[in-house]
Amino acid sequence: QVQLVESGGGLVQAGGSLRLSCAASGRTFSRYAMGWFRQAPGKEREFVAAISWSGTSTYNTDSVKGRFTISRDNAKNTVYLQMNSLKPEDTAVYYCAVSKFLVVVTTMYDYWGQGTQVTVSS
Repeated sequence: QVQLVESGGGLVQAGGSLRLSCAASGRTFSRYAMGWFRQAPGKEREFVAAISWSGTSTYNTDSVKGRFTISRDNAKNTVYLQMNSLKPEDTAVYYCAVSKFLVVVTTMYDYWGQGTQVTVSS
């Protein structure tokens, strides 16, 4: 069992930045890939970014490339999502999740956090 707690969400103006954190406890954090997903009202949950267990491989969805950066600190059991140049369309609840593999498919993630709200005003 893995427990995940996201933090760092909030209200920001377009063009601003936020840094999300996801603290993990339970099974050995460093053995798992981690992902960030988001879900806007009335829309399906979508993939945002993922990072391998070692942190050496990352993958971002096209809409956030050049703006968002995923990273992790295995010593702190924490994964981060640095979000710059935020746009109103980035408004969503952001979730972190754990997977055995570096994948983008929601169903391949085994454990999920409760989410943190990010709101970007225009």
